[in-house]
Amino acid sequence: MDIKTKEHLLPKDKSDDEILAIQKDLKNKGVRYCMGAYVDIHGIPKGKVVPIDHLLHMAHGSELYTGYALDGLGQKPNDDEIASIPDLDHIIQLPWEPKIAWMPADNTFKGVPYKLNTRVALKQQLEAAAELGFGFNLGIECEIFLLKKNEDGSLSVPCADDKLTKPCYDLRGFMDNFTWLDRMAETMNDLGWDIYSFDHEDANGQFEFDFNYADALTMCDRFIFFRELAKRYAADEGLLATMMPKPFKDKTGNGAHFNMSLFDLASGDNVFECTPKDDPRGLGLTQIGYYFIGGILKHGRALCAAFAPTVNSYKRLVRQGAMSYFTWAPVFNSYGSNNRTNSVRVPMGGGRCESRNADGAVNPYLAATLALAAGLEGVREKIDPGDSQEDNLYELSDEERMERGIEFLPQTLAEAVTAFAEDELVETVLGKELKQEFIRYKTQEWEEYHQGVSAWEVERYSHMF
Repeated sequence: MDIKTKEHLLPKDKSDDEILAIQKDLKNKGVRYCMGAYVDIHGIPKGKVVPIDHLLHMAHGSELYTGYALDGLGQKPNDDEIASIPDLDHIIQLPWEPKIAWMPADNTFKGVPYKLNTRVALKQQLEAAAELGFGFNLGIECEIFLLKKNEDGSLSVPCADDKLTKPCYDLRGFMDNFTWLDRMAETMNDLGWDIYSFDHEDANGQFEFDFNYADALTMCDRFIFFRELAKRYAADEGLLATMMPKPFKDKTGNGAHFNMSLFDLASGDNVFECTPKDDPRGLGLTQIGYYFIGGILKHGRALCAAFAPTVNSYKRLVRQGAMSYFTWAPVFNSYGSNNRTNSVRVPMGGGRCESRNADGAVNPYLAATLALAAGLEGVREKIDPGDSQEDNLYELSDEERMERGIEFLPQTLAEAVTAFAEDELVETVLGKELKQEFIRYKTQEWEEYHQGVSAWEVERYSHMF
């Protein structure tokens, strides 16, 4: 599909009268400025802010950007500027500053969707799903640390009583941070996200927010906004909220598990869903669901680069590491039922699959694009994922693992980027330019990491040699 011919990949066109009506409504709500927020290759929002009276111009692409000043947008100093088009169907009035309206945006270049914008890439892949009659639903579980930044730059848990070895679901730790948690939950519900559960997670100072799934584009927009919301409310308390994958070597890390299903565009029905008794494998998944998982596993090592995109990510994807017990993080490219030692899990009741190697540093648009593409390939080509794995895979010997044909996920960012570079599906889906831009930035990140000298190295080697 030639992205340049797909102008409907841009936010839905609205007439000038419709835009002016939105402008009037926002003014009546107290909005004075509009923020068009697109993301760079890392998933970090960028944009300009315009007065509300200029919304009409902004909606027609008036705001121009020098792409060379941004990460991963593939431009050189001599290139023409890119524009951004706000999505007026996904406006959020900032809860902490109601004078500003946040609008997720897509980049354009000379009037057409810009192929190095990851939100545009996701919309392109959603078009591919639609051609097969499918929509894509996504839920992302948000794990996050609420921490204190010390004078020396180190991070610590702000509550002295939050020190249990296994603090998961700890109610005392929850209540000690209730002011921030309550403000987060109330805001998310006011935005219509339908938060249905939140708790103290498995590490000291860590919490999880679970809210209702949505279509993939909406969920990715919400994930980007969630990070900004959490950081803002934490800063108000003099704290730092971070979705960094592994802030502490001896504590569990921040996952951002992707819960995925396809639905029939005509009926809205979940095409993964069936009762366990109607599923010969007993997981409550249709054959289409298993084929989708087959595609995810076929490309699992390459997908890991998008799901876990930082050097730090691979300090989370370990069986145990410096912890006194297993990390819960997946290290195997495998699937099973309610077994958290697999990278792909079919939760109790079925009807969806969960990719568990995604972490808090994920660019959700990029990861969702590739996951959907891999799953659709599985559906088209009827890729069988094989037998589900129900044992504690952490305890398998290498011989047992090899007998079952279970391969490891990448164990470093460099290994993940190599798998990403070698997988033909990646370039087919993203195009050569976006693929190469991701590889370039992540290779540079890996090299810079190895050029640094850590405190661990100084402590270990300065007196040894």
